[in-house]
Amino acid sequence: MKKLAIAIGLALTISMDAKQLTPEVLWSMGRIGSYDISADGKNVVYGVSYYSKEDNKSRSVVKLTSLNNTGATAVLTDEGSSMYSPRYMKNGTKISYLAADVDGVTQLWMMNVDGSERTQISFFDRDVDDYSFSPDGLRVIVVHQLKSDIAVRQNAKDISKASGMVVGDLNYRHWDEWVTTMPHPFVADVIDGRISKEEKDLLAGTYFECPMKPFGGIEQLAWSPDSRQIAYTCRKLTGRDYATSTDSDIYLYDIITGRTRNLCKPEGYVRPAVDYSLSFRDQAVNHQEGDLNMGYDINPKFSANGRFVAWQSMEHDGYESDRNRLCIYELATGRKFYVTEQFDSNVDDYCWANDSKTLYFVGVWHGETHVYATNLKGDVRKITEGQYDYTSVVPCAGQLLCSRQSMKESPELFLVNPKKGSVQQVTFENQKFRDEVEWGDVIPHWSRTTDGKDLLSWIVLPPHFDASRKYPTLLFCEGGPQSPVSQFWSYRWNMMIMAANGYVVVAPNRRGLPGFGSKWNEDISTNYGGQCMDDYLSAIDDACSTLSYIDRDRLGCVGASFGGFSVYWLAGHHNRRFKCFIAHDGIYNLEQQYVETEEAWFTNWDLGGAPWHLNGNTNATAEQREAIRRSYAASPHRFVDKWNTPILCIHGEKDFRIVASQAMAAFNAAKYRGIEAELLICPDENHWVLKPQNGILWQRTYFEWLDRWLKD
Repeated sequence: MKKLAIAIGLALTISMDAKQLTPEVLWSMGRIGSYDISADGKNVVYGVSYYSKEDNKSRSVVKLTSLNNTGATAVLTDEGSSMYSPRYMKNGTKISYLAADVDGVTQLWMMNVDGSERTQISFFDRDVDDYSFSPDGLRVIVVHQLKSDIAVRQNAKDISKASGMVVGDLNYRHWDEWVTTMPHPFVADVIDGRISKEEKDLLAGTYFECPMKPFGGIEQLAWSPDSRQIAYTCRKLTGRDYATSTDSDIYLYDIITGRTRNLCKPEGYVRPAVDYSLSFRDQAVNHQEGDLNMGYDINPKFSANGRFVAWQSMEHDGYESDRNRLCIYELATGRKFYVTEQFDSNVDDYCWANDSKTLYFVGVWHGETHVYATNLKGDVRKITEGQYDYTSVVPCAGQLLCSRQSMKESPELFLVNPKKGSVQQVTFENQKFRDEVEWGDVIPHWSRTTDGKDLLSWIVLPPHFDASRKYPTLLFCEGGPQSPVSQFWSYRWNMMIMAANGYVVVAPNRRGLPGFGSKWNEDISTNYGGQCMDDYLSAIDDACSTLSYIDRDRLGCVGASFGGFSVYWLAGHHNRRFKCFIAHDGIYNLEQQYVETEEAWFTNWDLGGAPWHLNGNTNATAEQREAIRRSYAASPHRFVDKWNTPILCIHGEKDFRIVASQAMAAFNAAKYRGIEAELLICPDENHWVLKPQNGILWQRTYFEWLDRWLKD
């Protein structure tokens, strides 16, 4: 028996039996958060979160490491309360960060680079969600939540303890929260090292969000190099328009004049009328003259010379999984152009080089996410290699500081030389786990689909793999539905912990995933029961036929979100291939999903529109009705009469993307049919599982179910 101890005040000691990866080990790993580089490029400051099983919560600390002396790391904060979002201040001798004050309000603080002399520098009466100092250090953007009753009406003061909510508009809940507040960016002066309480709201008097919920952060705002302008992301829509549209734009705010202009659309632009219950694919909103940036436009960044603003841009309104391109806007002329057209996949993150002529970005191709370079002509060059996912990229004194992970490695920071492609590890947060735990291998496996295409699956093997043995095997169904099966690391859907429990995993990059061209990515909308499902079945059939170590008599099928839908659908179509199923946060009834989910644009595009169009009493065309018919005909609940296999249904009751009633209905249906079934319901979890004890319960329940049906 070996012991691994997590320091940093948590005093969590975990026991490891034969060096096996366990749920407790996963939840003991440090999770690197935001980071920043010193002006001289010699040091990086970063946040790390640690989780306590006993306390059932996390705590964040700030660390500093040298980029010239790999492994020399100092813990700058180690007290009981969380301190996070560290950034270097202008003079380079101070580091700013967020932490609670004595009243529990999140404020801005600063400290010396050695962690000493911590000083509170903001004194607002509400939390600071995020922040960004101007390049000259004279101003700061701070993000606050403002009360909003645009969708959920605030109750009268004399019944302030009432828990009931009166809802009057769409988008009254998002992800895992009832929408009673909205984030706004404010600008405040920095005077003698303190932040003035006098702030200016960039969206004063409006009900718009910036950053955009649910996941937007300070990356959606950017200072110009001269500190006079702010580019920001905003979807300036309300009501049904907000609920059904993905049309966010990039705006330029002038600090001196207070004027704002839209960089995506001409002055006076009027959005065409739409039918809110049909996909926008064929509506006028997506067929206008000129390039109007009708989809998501997010995350602006200025070039160092101030001549250009870049941002990530999607082309179509209503299509949240559209290809993310890199758009460049020339401020002096208004000229707009795209520089990643040679890369037929998504730009997931990017940065400018200091020469203002080169941009670096990360994107997925064939199940790996790598660093690429492009010039302003759009000539794209691949920089990194290997079976990895690079997930972020930041310029660093002529090099690039990137976060990198794989199915075998939790995220760490690495320096990448953009000319040589050489890579140097910077942080070693979980190196002890890497050294102590025994890991399996991940190998690529190509097969043919039913329509004659090449399909990549990742095959994950147990530690001490023996090719002469027969292993129980899991078909992993990806969510999204349009997110890649790349070299991702997960603290729940972790391929290595599945392998550590004695399972081979087959993880196909089925139709509808990025990294194989736009057509492959798009070939799932209004076709959930089509080629994507054929790809799953052909992938597992090929693996059983060509890989001698897979036991075709002990196959399981697992997945979350769209992967959960896939499990429910395959349960009615698998022809007894599988011995058990596990569906997490999956869609069971597509008709119910259309009116339950909080992001209406998603179901409109992916399902084609509302099911009532099938009645024929609407203005939907015959082609639109056929797409809608095809979508709802694939709803898993229609095939429960063919279910014959044990199933575990898992869901969080705070999941507003796919509501928990979907899992309850699937579980009840299985029980009514006399099928062995279990339901794991988490009242305090959303579409993910975020609390340590729930996470461990999830893993234990998951493997108990698999072992029950797939192991002798």
